[in-house]
Amino acid sequence: MHIADITMFYAPASGGVRTYLDAKHRRLSTRPGIRHSLLIPGSHLSEQDGVYKVPAPALPFGKGYRFPLRLAPWRNVLQDLQPDLIEVGDPYLTAWAALDARRQLDVPVIGFYHSDLPLLVSNRMGNWVTNNVEAYVRKLYGNFDRVLAPSQVMANKLIGLGVRNVFVQPLGVDLHTFNPGARDPGLRAELGIDENTRLLIFAGRGSKEKNLPVLLDCMKRLGPRYHLLLVGSSMPAQVPDNVTVVDEFCPAAQVARLLASADALLHAGDQETFGLVILEAMASGIPVVAVAAGAFQEIVTDQCGLLCAPNNPLAMANAVRELFSQSSVILGEQARQHVERHYAWDTVVNSLLGHYHAVLGAPWPLTANG
Repeated sequence: MHIADITMFYAPASGGVRTYLDAKHRRLSTRPGIRHSLLIPGSHLSEQDGVYKVPAPALPFGKGYRFPLRLAPWRNVLQDLQPDLIEVGDPYLTAWAALDARRQLDVPVIGFYHSDLPLLVSNRMGNWVTNNVEAYVRKLYGNFDRVLAPSQVMANKLIGLGVRNVFVQPLGVDLHTFNPGARDPGLRAELGIDENTRLLIFAGRGSKEKNLPVLLDCMKRLGPRYHLLLVGSSMPAQVPDNVTVVDEFCPAAQVARLLASADALLHAGDQETFGLVILEAMASGIPVVAVAAGAFQEIVTDQCGLLCAPNNPLAMANAVRELFSQSSVILGEQARQHVERHYAWDTVVNSLLGHYHAVLGAPWPLTANG
């Protein structure tokens, strides 16, 4: 079986989609009888270890992202590769290139709905475009032989738009990189905080939908016995005294060290389609305090942390205090066990292969959500 993935969501500092594709590419390359090709944007046409870079112009101020403008180069690479199945990882030109290639190759195409496109567009342009974007999503994803969504909340949105053949396919976490053994006992001294101070952490982009002002207000309410470490690009410059900022994209190993060295992850984002950093924190052996919104209600159980009301700094501060009134160490251990059982990448890849066999005509026992 030859599987080809195609996406523009792949850059040096990109997030969940690249993590998913890299993990998948590594694991499929070790499976007998399976070939995996990955098509991503680049400055010129090249290939290395099954990763094909297709020419696309760089986005100004795009932090390494490139935006394909011509369909033909992507379609031509797919036609040359002649895969048995194509998976699409974004809703833009590469998706239409895959559908165009299907007409010549007569192979199934799966669409993975990683991002809530109508919500993303309305956040940036206002609600006046929502109906048009929803119609676009309905048309595009209605063309795929099967649609995968990383959470039930995302699947429900697609089904609500009239998209059929939608299946929930959670992502996974690297249990080797993110593990309690990455803990650094010297981190508190490095941050200049007392050993008895509760160290909280948030890692990710400082984009609007992460609701970082809620975290900062929460920390003001918690006071000096608690300290928050903000890690990632585009972080706020003005923060309370009990907040430290690492305003840069950090490699996975560095994030893993920081997560494992903290006492809990704090996340105020209320529009998350999955929440990979929450799994990474849980894999690192720390519990989570997050908001009861988006996909978090599906992945944060009461044995792994606490959920609170969205956009409510007081509720979040109370949830943090409640977390530490329990045994946060035990919650962290349970969180690690939970991701080991449900979110190992090998488990995810096995599930993906079930989807692939199904659209190729050799179905495994899967149940559609639409």
